[in-house]
Amino acid sequence: MKKIKIYQVDAFASEIFSGNPAAVCPLDEWLPDHVMQSIASENNLSETAFFINQKGKFSIRWFTPKVEIGLCGHATLASAHVLYSELGLKANNIEFHTKLGDLLKITRERDIISMDFPSHVPKESEHRLDEIGEALGAQPDSFQTAIYGLAVFKNEEEILNLEPNFIAMKRLAYDGIIVTAPGSVVDFVSRFFGPKLGITEDPVTGGAHCSLIPYWSNRLAKNKLIARQLSKRGGELYCEQHEDRVTMGGKAVTYLRGELLI
Repeated sequence: MKKIKIYQVDAFASEIFSGNPAAVCPLDEWLPDHVMQSIASENNLSETAFFINQKGKFSIRWFTPKVEIGLCGHATLASAHVLYSELGLKANNIEFHTKLGDLLKITRERDIISMDFPSHVPKESEHRLDEIGEALGAQPDSFQTAIYGLAVFKNEEEILNLEPNFIAMKRLAYDGIIVTAPGSVVDFVSRFFGPKLGITEDPVTGGAHCSLIPYWSNRLAKNKLIARQLSKRGGELYCEQHEDRVTMGGKAVTYLRGELLI
């Protein structure tokens, strides 16, 4: 029987029961893929992160309850938090290497952990707005695509009032749909729906902000932005647009420490 440490961390949160919960498992070596997928399914959180440390070089992978994914912001923030707060890492900089070959640079300044991610600039889509509207329960002003679909609405109230049809959403060609609008007290707000990934609504979605940050940076003509995801738990992100990269930062708190018996 193999014992594996596990932590549950609320990311993009300054107190427990808010932000986005992620499970984090530090490993000495990769487990078989089907075992990591089973662990993620058993955890039944939006993502479970696994990382290994090979002589100071960190590699990271992420699993939803259904599939392995190529990028996840909040579980990366949670993993960095575990390294700093639970495993005693002293360096203020971390580099995570992903399965897709990307390099994610992490910096810590006081209690804010910032992540350097690729920028995925959304492009206008010719997808029919009425079909998107049927899935979301309201028709957006425009629809764009990058990694996920991106539906843009007029105001924060519209985002709060959305009641998606997840059956219709599963018929769309996108793994996830981001909805966004200008914020009333922050620069922009969003929600994220990913029923194909086993996530009806994600509390706070770092990966979605790889597209949201370049979109709003261009639209608002500013590089530094504050964002809020309007899920029930909610979360705040401190964002910055660079040339082909974005940074997003936030706080994290440990909710659970445990041990898996595999």
